[in-house]
Amino acid sequence: MPWLTVLILVPIIGALVLAAMPSKPGSFLPRQLALLVSVATLVLAGVMASGFSPDGGFQFSEDHIWIQSFGAHYALGVDGIGLSLVLLTAILVPIVIIASWEDGEASANASRPAPRWSSKAFFAWMLALEGLAIGVFAATDLVLFYIFFEATLIPIYFLIGGWGGFGRARAALKFLVFSLAGGLIMLASVVGLYAQSVKAGEPSYLISDLAQLDISTNTGRWLFLGFFIAFAIKAPMFPVHTWLPDTTEEATPGTSVLLVSILDKIGTFGMIRFCLGLFPEASHWATPVVIVLALISVIYGALVAIGQNNISRLIAFTSVSHFGLIVLGIFVMNPQGQVGANLYMFNHGLSTAALFLVTGFLIKRRGSALISDFGGVEKVAPVLAGLFLISGLASLSLPGLSPFVSEFLVLVGAFKYSVWVAAFAVPAIVLAAVYILLMYKRTMTGPPREATAGITDLVPREILAMVPLIALIVLLGFWPKPLTTILNPAVDATLSHVGATVSGPAVTEGSQK
Repeated sequence: MPWLTVLILVPIIGALVLAAMPSKPGSFLPRQLALLVSVATLVLAGVMASGFSPDGGFQFSEDHIWIQSFGAHYALGVDGIGLSLVLLTAILVPIVIIASWEDGEASANASRPAPRWSSKAFFAWMLALEGLAIGVFAATDLVLFYIFFEATLIPIYFLIGGWGGFGRARAALKFLVFSLAGGLIMLASVVGLYAQSVKAGEPSYLISDLAQLDISTNTGRWLFLGFFIAFAIKAPMFPVHTWLPDTTEEATPGTSVLLVSILDKIGTFGMIRFCLGLFPEASHWATPVVIVLALISVIYGALVAIGQNNISRLIAFTSVSHFGLIVLGIFVMNPQGQVGANLYMFNHGLSTAALFLVTGFLIKRRGSALISDFGGVEKVAPVLAGLFLISGLASLSLPGLSPFVSEFLVLVGAFKYSVWVAAFAVPAIVLAAVYILLMYKRTMTGPPREATAGITDLVPREILAMVPLIALIVLLGFWPKPLTTILNPAVDATLSHVGATVSGPAVTEGSQK
């Protein structure tokens, strides 16, 4: 069975069906169908994952000649790294649909303008984004990857521009300009790789063939830069991160989850799959500069987050800091750092999704995203406050919650690489505690203000959206083995390819108990 093709097509076909449905204001059918399709995709992904062999390399592979003259193939396959991100996508989309059940309709308060299009379009774009994102993580042909990479911009652009806040047009355009600029730079490197494959004898865009090319040092470094710049924008890293806070400030909470928890992972995934996979020498050459940029992202993102008064912008800057840690783990090029980075991609997706959604519920009730407009919410909405606290503690990597395992491994990898690098990364732990606990204190504690006294607690649907995230965060905090088991072999293969020393798995079975 072509599992990956099915996983791509099911949500895309679901999106087309939704788009073809007649528009009926207030109808529940489009969102019910969207939820059904997303749950079906999750079930299919789970069944596929149950047949994955951790030591089997790329699996569920498909390879069909597509454009023979260019050497382009319709080729799909996943290793442990790709599989974890496919699963993350399949898990988050139905949760986002449940949490965004009413976000496609006009808001009852004046804090958000009326949507440009109907709610059926809102959920259709979500499903389309799911299928395209799975295609990105599963593509093993560079042309196919690039098409999926660029295609993901379409649904997220319309989700921001159609259902965002009053500054949605500017935010959507800024996001698109940054992303297209990165994509065009990467396209130059894609063409350059085609020229190298022709020079080698036969054109091919299969990643397995491109990894074997004998590319000169200078050419490899230029091609590496084209890919890295595009992925640094997507990640996002300092100094090409400025589109993210503006976008999350205007987007709906569900759209922010799809953007930060799923699409931004394409950046760090691409660094592993393409920067390290295709240009090992150039990756070593660029490592000192990349690590400096990663450390700047870690500290800068955390410091700026502390000074934010807008909740959505604060969470965006925390992600800049967290992505800096992920990139750091990738480029220290040892098993601990690499496994930590890959775990972080998955766990950051969960914790950030929880934080965006629970704060989105809060903002919707108050009609404001300004921290200074809140106070004493825990007295009137204890369930909301409790889930807010757990989500925040996960974001600051509290021991016992899943991001802690990831961050700890990244810091261990940083210590193995250089004590000085680790010394600059470790303060992120303290800074994370400052920006999360300050936000909680200013919004949740103290006597309720007049404007927040009428805030209601979460309804069952909102609790239903949060429970799976919290359950996974706690489960993987105590038992990360399901993820580390599939990630270790893929990490070892990556490190062997770039010529880094592999001294055994980053996390042994005994250390996971």
